[in-house]
Amino acid sequence: MLARGTLVYVRRPVQRDAATFLTAVGSSKRLHRLWVQPPSTPARFATYVRRFSGARSRDCRHATHVAMLVCRREDHRPVGVFNFSEIVRGAFRSAYLGYYGFAEYAGQGYMSEGLALVLRVGFRTLRLHRIEANVQPGNTASISLVRRGGFTREGYSRRYVKIAGRWRDHERWALLVEDWRAGRKRSNTARN
Repeated sequence: MLARGTLVYVRRPVQRDAATFLTAVGSSKRLHRLWVQPPSTPARFATYVRRFSGARSRDCRHATHVAMLVCRREDHRPVGVFNFSEIVRGAFRSAYLGYYGFAEYAGQGYMSEGLALVLRVGFRTLRLHRIEANVQPGNTASISLVRRGGFTREGYSRRYVKIAGRWRDHERWALLVEDWRAGRKRSNTARN
């Protein structure tokens, strides 16, 4: 387990998750169809686990791709996924954040809490300075998620990524470690 919250925890996906994961992806086709193309076959899931959860991804100093499965604490069921990709070290210390929830659990707050945990891993464990999420303008649920997570809209990229056979525009949202820390301080002060 990488981090634990009240409702969910995040951990690395492993090969034995394949059946449960692929069933959730299959049940979420309608939700995902325009926004994301998650691994949908046993072979693609195996490739995903090797790349995003294999030995290299476990070395925080050298990982270029890190996956986190968001699981409900009550029954350990996966409710969604967050992926750090294209992690760059050195003076940049940045990564892209991709994510998707599973339809059965949409709108229940699991991904919001999962995002908070993932950001903790990104900024504390991976020691990133900047995390960028690219979201299609019509994906209002995804935009709401990054906005709640403290991300700032920085720009617009035309025909940015090819999804479901079409080049899709995306909004660029980013969060810096300084802003994340300030947001955490405000949350802690509000709770006291």
